[in-house]
Amino acid sequence: MMETKIWSADELPAAVRAIKRGALVAFPTETVYGLGADAFNEQAVGKVYAAKGRPSDNPLIVHIADANQIDRFAQRNAWADALIEAFWPGPLTMILPVKTGVLSSVVTGGLDTVAIRMPDNDLTRSLIREADTPIVGPSANTSGRPSPTIAQHVYHDLHGKISGILDGGSTRIGVESTVIDLSTDQPTVLRPGKITPEDLEAVLKTSVEAGQHAVKADEVPKAPGMKYRHYAPDKDVFMVEREDWTQAIIWAQSQLSPVGLMLTNDLILEHQLAGMDFVWSLGPDADSAAAKLFAGLRYFDGQADVQTILVARMPETSRNAAYNNRLNKAAGSHFVTELFDD
Repeated sequence: MMETKIWSADELPAAVRAIKRGALVAFPTETVYGLGADAFNEQAVGKVYAAKGRPSDNPLIVHIADANQIDRFAQRNAWADALIEAFWPGPLTMILPVKTGVLSSVVTGGLDTVAIRMPDNDLTRSLIREADTPIVGPSANTSGRPSPTIAQHVYHDLHGKISGILDGGSTRIGVESTVIDLSTDQPTVLRPGKITPEDLEAVLKTSVEAGQHAVKADEVPKAPGMKYRHYAPDKDVFMVEREDWTQAIIWAQSQLSPVGLMLTNDLILEHQLAGMDFVWSLGPDADSAAAKLFAGLRYFDGQADVQTILVARMPETSRNAAYNNRLNKAAGSHFVTELFDD
């Protein structure tokens, strides 16, 4: 089995050497940890799919350190330039037309577009610059599992499968970037993130469509997270609306096995759960909840006696959309009310 090393920031040269020789390196961003490989090395990119167990028709996001790197493999437009100025580096991925014959179809999923972002993490941008190549970077987890927000999450899923992990501490945002498609006549958000459609409209001075269509079985998705099950632990996850928590707690207390409860601070106080076992605080608001969601799912997934996890759902607003999107996928669209009839 391959030895997977965890490198500190001052060991960056080792990570650079690994990327240059075609190996896989996990790296930190402000959203989640990514699994990096040289975007121009088709064999290395293929290893990413193998390590993650990722479907081959799920395109990859290419990470860059400087905006001028885009011109090596994609075609910019005025919308892209405006968003680069406003949001990069940051949690925004743009889909642009790909230049013919530059990137392998393994990167693009065979599409005529490519997803690109510049992460807001100095260590990772240094990795990209010193390796002198853009790097692909899907989340550094086993495909379908909750995304990793600390280096230890990556090690748990991928040790023995990748060369190393560049440890940048805990990620700040905790859910993946907003994805906007700029390759058509209508800018469209394909995956919600911290940057909302309203934020994008304010810069683009045009309407931005917010919504995903259902991706058919034989259709290649334009962006990650559109087609396959994502973010799910091995345990059963159910969403809980605010008005259902009283009954949900009664149900949990009636079970023979402990049930994991993930709630915001106000709900913990309201239901007098502070300090109790099997309670995971999502913090005070949607931003903190997004940052803590995947870590909480992974925590309870590691508790052998916990079989069910109940997680607070947020009110439907654009600011809460990223959190609710990831939670809905983790729960497979199931709500706790389904359990009350059992």
